[in-house]
Amino acid sequence: MKKKYIHEGELFVSREPIQIATVLGSCVAVCLYDEVNSIGGMNHYLLPLWNGEGLKTLKYGNISTDRLIHEMLKMGAKRENIVAKIFGGAAINVNSSISVGSRNTQVANDILVEYGIIIVSGDCEGSRGRKILLDTTDGSVYLKYV
Repeated sequence: MKKKYIHEGELFVSREPIQIATVLGSCVAVCLYDEVNSIGGMNHYLLPLWNGEGLKTLKYGNISTDRLIHEMLKMGAKRENIVAKIFGGAAINVNSSISVGSRNTQVANDILVEYGIIIVSGDCEGSRGRKILLDTTDGSVYLKYV
């Protein structure tokens, strides 16, 4: 099976069988899967919110998650068939009083609720990084702590 690795600030959507992989620390990946049309996608973002200054890029959770949903719909997914899994958001910098990881996780949750997409599982926050792999044949996600 083909594999696609995505870096921070990227997303990938496919209706073909493929394994989409990434490695996360405080970053978050949202994995979406249309259970009827077998369309899967994943994003990987670094920061929770674009503040309106500078470039409006996929490294921001609000921009990236919104774009991921729209790319899924453009490919033929139906909102009512999409389920979500969220990963990442680790507290890597323990000296910080405000965890970027938990804020990243909250942004994903908020946007998915706004779109009415059900979050079926995930593994977020804590202190360890993760390597994840989304299999678009069935929407399963494999996780390894790093």
